Amino acid sequence: MQSAAWRRHLLDHHLSPSTSAAIAAFRSASQPGLTPQGLCGADGARHMSSARAPAVKGSGHLVRKGTGGRSSVSGIVATVFGATGFLGRYLVQQLAKMGSQVLVPFRGSEDSHRHLKIMGDLGQIVPMKYNPRDVDSIKAVMAKSNVVVNLIGREYETRNYSFEEVNHHMAGQLAMIAKEHGGIMRFIQVSCLGASPSSESRMLRAKAAGEESILKEFPEATIMRPAAMIGTEDRILNRWAQFAKNWGFLPLVGGGSSKIQPVYVIDVAAAIVNSLKDDGTSMGKIYELGGPEIYTVHELAELMYETIREWPRYVNVPLPVAKAIASPREMLLNKVPFPLPTPSIFNLDQINAFSVDNLVSEDALTFEDLSIMPQKLKGYPVEYLVSYRKGGPSFGSTVSEKMRSSEM
Repeated sequence: MQSAAWRRHLLDHHLSPSTSAAIAAFRSASQPGLTPQGLCGADGARHMSSARAPAVKGSGHLVRKGTGGRSSVSGIVATVFGATGFLGRYLVQQLAKMGSQVLVPFRGSEDSHRHLKIMGDLGQIVPMKYNPRDVDSIKAVMAKSNVVVNLIGREYETRNYSFEEVNHHMAGQLAMIAKEHGGIMRFIQVSCLGASPSSESRMLRAKAAGEESILKEFPEATIMRPAAMIGTEDRILNRWAQFAKNWGFLPLVGGGSSKIQPVYVIDVAAAIVNSLKDDGTSMGKIYELGGPEIYTVHELAELMYETIREWPRYVNVPLPVAKAIASPREMLLNKVPFPLPTPSIFNLDQINAFSVDNLVSEDALTFEDLSIMPQKLKGYPVEYLVSYRKGGPSFGSTVSEKMRSSEM
């Protein structure tokens, strides 16, 4: 040891001062975790591996960094159940755009979530396979989160999933697990406008029961009740346009006289994000999210026909007849040994839901309470329907395009 120290002393004595300084710097860098006293100092902490630190649950205050873009850190780590659905893609996009990490539970194929991966920065969109009937699986996808959003819902039943299981029991189970987690600061439940225990629709009754279960388990949860959502992948105008193109007419149940308040899907996603940005004022509250305009079903069909530039042709189907057409699927669903086709126009539960007016309540909390001005449907929100024009996007002309500016 003494000879080695003596050789280092002679070497340093003969080297130039600049070279000696470089060697000294290299020696100190080779032991980054040690200060001269042999303790872990400030620089040493910087080099410690995060893999050795204990796992931390998604709890505590949100830590925000950056200017708010997709490469920033919003502090939100959100598990979005139902993210692969219609509303989910728009919510994931808005969360990722502000620098949030989004965990995407999925139960289908590996392709079901691939369109979501590009919406966030590298590593910010995390798909996770799960089973909605397995508690441990749900806990795993929720383990690192501080926000849970439940978008799970379905407007028709299958042989494997009933209205009550999807819209009620699953929602209550997620709220219970989120409460047990201890680090979930916000729970957002997306329900439906018109959810009520007295509704004619089984889905709306199940949604109301789901809301009750969630508020019982997680009283601080925020409930969103959007009206019928319109957008590129919607299941209303797309189905109407497809049916009208295939059959040359559109059936209107009860003459299409029921009033609805359709809303643009992007506005609903923005409402959820704004509720997460507030100082907690939206916690424990219920919001009814309807569009700025009230339509009858017939008027909404007129908007669809105007956009696809087809001559409107309707067949009035009385309510009892429509129910009779749609009932066989519901009766045979669990009695035949094979799956039945997915209902489109004649969906018994939707027929029951649309048989009465479905509007935002006068005293309800709305978009305005979340600082959002919802868009009108006519124009860009229904622009996707141009794909149904028989001669291409530029085919035909609307009444307003035929009129001169002086006549308008």
